[in-house]
Amino acid sequence: MSGQVTVIIPAYNRISYIEQTVESVLNQSYKNLELIVIDDGSNDGTYEFLKTYGDRITLLTHENRQNKGQSASINIGINASKGEFIAILDSDDYWGLNKLEVQTNFLKLNSDIGLVYSNGHGVDENGNVFYDIYSLGHTETNDPNRVLLDCYILLPQNSLVRKTIYDEVGFFEDGYRSAQDHDMLIRIAEITKLAYLPDFLFFYRRHSQSISVQGTEIRWRTGFKILENARKRYPYKKETIRKRRAVLNFRLGQSLIEKNKYISALVCFLKAGLLDPLRSVQVIFGKEKVN
Repeated sequence: MSGQVTVIIPAYNRISYIEQTVESVLNQSYKNLELIVIDDGSNDGTYEFLKTYGDRITLLTHENRQNKGQSASINIGINASKGEFIAILDSDDYWGLNKLEVQTNFLKLNSDIGLVYSNGHGVDENGNVFYDIYSLGHTETNDPNRVLLDCYILLPQNSLVRKTIYDEVGFFEDGYRSAQDHDMLIRIAEITKLAYLPDFLFFYRRHSQSISVQGTEIRWRTGFKILENARKRYPYKKETIRKRRAVLNFRLGQSLIEKNKYISALVCFLKAGLLDPLRSVQVIFGKEKVN
């Protein structure tokens, strides 16, 4: 249907947050939408709660209600989608009520843009705002090298993508249990133009059970696989590849320290320093802050 948006929510054990997430979609000012929620084998009551929405949502599951991961769940939603545009929302995040209206209107007016994203707020478990996703003056340069290096767009939360783009790049890599969003984002950036809107349209929740918090080591190890595939697929600058390897080693080192694997972490930090010595010096002397 022309102008229709398909919203896809993959959900696994999110009983504490799923109602706010779903309601933020159903209450959108833009009404030409379908909401597909894929339960990924939840065992905390999430699936039972989602069933109470009846035909207000399309509730899907894997065969025998298995847990197959976020990528496999999103792929089910993409395969079932009927909309001209696709938006993906993590099951613990939520949108401002005009999110889809603003982004859909933009894509309708700019046929050369395949993906549009916006600003938003980082929030805690209770929805208290504690940072902005992008600083004042953020711009989109449409350089795949920048997307690969910095991973600065939150595809599941803040983006709206034309269905034709997913038709071209294919499904999410279901072999990845982490970082699949970055993999998809760089594949999209390789084939289409991106656009940024400064409107604050979404809320990105950070809490102890977040996938991004729990699976840091897996995320960065997967990052090396993503980088190698990207290098084979697209003519990235050698400097970009080298600097991305440095970032991955540094972040992997951080995650290893959290697990008290100090020798392995040191090896990663040394590799990062050799790959990008200038940035390493800036970090060491506090000229670049890191999380």
